[in-house]
Amino acid sequence: MPPDAGAFGFEIVDPMGQPMGGAEVTVTAVESHRVVTRGTTDPNGYFIATLPPGSYSVMTVAEGLSPARETVDITAGVALPQTRVGLAPARRLELPTAGTWLFDPPHTAVRFIAKHVGMAHVHGRFTRFQGGIRVAPDMADSQVSVRIDAASITTGNNTRDNHLRSADFLDVERYPYIDFTSTRFAYRGGSRWTLHGTLTMHGTSRSVGLDTTYLGMVNGGYDQELRCAALAKAELHREDYTLNWRSMLARGIAVVGPTIQLEMDVQAMYRTHDTPTPPE
Repeated sequence: MPPDAGAFGFEIVDPMGQPMGGAEVTVTAVESHRVVTRGTTDPNGYFIATLPPGSYSVMTVAEGLSPARETVDITAGVALPQTRVGLAPARRLELPTAGTWLFDPPHTAVRFIAKHVGMAHVHGRFTRFQGGIRVAPDMADSQVSVRIDAASITTGNNTRDNHLRSADFLDVERYPYIDFTSTRFAYRGGSRWTLHGTLTMHGTSRSVGLDTTYLGMVNGGYDQELRCAALAKAELHREDYTLNWRSMLARGIAVVGPTIQLEMDVQAMYRTHDTPTPPE
C-alpha cells in the first residue's frame, strides 16, 4: 500500500449469506461527488480498494437485490478491517407521488468517465444543470427532462477543460446545451427501470436507454420536503454525436476514447406551492 494512501475491503453477501460475485461497486468522493473507482466483486464476493485519505460513499448494486450504500473514512497508512455487507432482497419501493419533481442541484451530480487514449481514465462532471420529473399516476407514462450547460464541464485540468469546450469536442459556443428527454419508462423488476429517451449533444440527437436504480422516497432535507432519488447510467459512443476521435488522433490531438460512461446521481424535490423550486 502506498504510504500516502489507505485501504478498505468489503465482503458482499446475498440474502442467504453466500458470497455475491459480480456485484457492481461504485466509490464516490463525498466532498467532490467524483467517482474515484468502480468495479465488480470477485467470485468470493470481495472488493478491495486503495484510496487517498478522505471520506467516500460506496454503493453496491446487484440485479434483483436492493442497493447498499456505506460510508468509509480513509486514513493514510491504515487498512480498515474488512466489512461484511449483506444485500437484501429487492422490494418494490413506494413510487414517487404523482406530480412535478425538480432536481435539487446541491444533492445531484452529473458525472462521466472516459478512457484517455493510451493512458488512464478521465473523470469529470458538469456543474450546471437543471431537470425535473413529471410523475404520472401510471409510472410508465412519466417523463424526465434534463438540460446540462455544456460549458460547465470540469475534469480538474483547465487546459483539458478548455479543449473539451472547443470546436474539437463539445463546441459550446455553437451547442451550449446537452439535453435529455425521456419517451417511456420500462420496469425491469425490483428497483430497476430503463428510461428510454433522446439525448441531444453537439447538434445531434440519438436514442439512449438509461439503466436506472430507484432509491426510494423520503421526507427529509431543509424543511422535511418530500424527496426521491435515483441513480442512472448509460454508455455513449462519441462518434454517434459527430465527435470524431479517430480524425483528431490522426491529427496528433491527444483525446479521450470512443466511449463515455455517463452517470446521474439524482435527488429531486416534490414541487408544491410552498416549495416551488429547490433552495439555492
